[in-house]
Amino acid sequence: MNAEKRRQVFERLRAANPHPATELLYRTPFELLVAVVLSAQATDKSVNAATPTLFAAAATPQKMAALGAAGIEPFIRSIGLYRTKAKNLAELARRLVTQHGGEVPAERDALEQLPGVGRKTANVVLNTAYGQPAVAVDTHIFRVANRTGLAPGKDPLTVEQKLLRLVPPEFLKDAHHLLILHGRYVCLARRPQCPACPIRDLCDFRPKTRNV
Repeated sequence: MNAEKRRQVFERLRAANPHPATELLYRTPFELLVAVVLSAQATDKSVNAATPTLFAAAATPQKMAALGAAGIEPFIRSIGLYRTKAKNLAELARRLVTQHGGEVPAERDALEQLPGVGRKTANVVLNTAYGQPAVAVDTHIFRVANRTGLAPGKDPLTVEQKLLRLVPPEFLKDAHHLLILHGRYVCLARRPQCPACPIRDLCDFRPKTRNV
């Protein structure tokens, strides 16, 4: 895919979704960080079902640390790997208090040193909470980037690096959400909704579906 096609891809995706945003519910950078940690190997829907009561009890690192893993567990039992996630959240909150003054850092290295936070989670926080041009390559973005020819790569890091290099600068801040939402609702894994796709004619995917 050449530069002009890539620009058209993002122009059309933005026209279809002018204000793309995460579907996770949050009010602060800390709540976003917690929600993203919980979303690993879980759906946004399941996370959103659990976090309102969790945040009502512990919306700050100080309160989350005070709950401890045992106190966090009852709020997130409906989410996969809840015991490990509760342990990570308790320690993450403690470190935010002791090492970062209770604030979520806006630097990748500092974020990735927190329990349960990898590159993808850090990228979501940097992009969504702090407006940085970061792209968190999840399964949806990986599929869209490879299937369309937008930024093909054999692993998420390669795709991420290509997107950062190839996405037109004016779209880079929103690229993460534009691509993930396109993958979640249009460019589906098993049965892509090609007839309804706004970038169908720009896409390199040969076996396009004929019927929805």
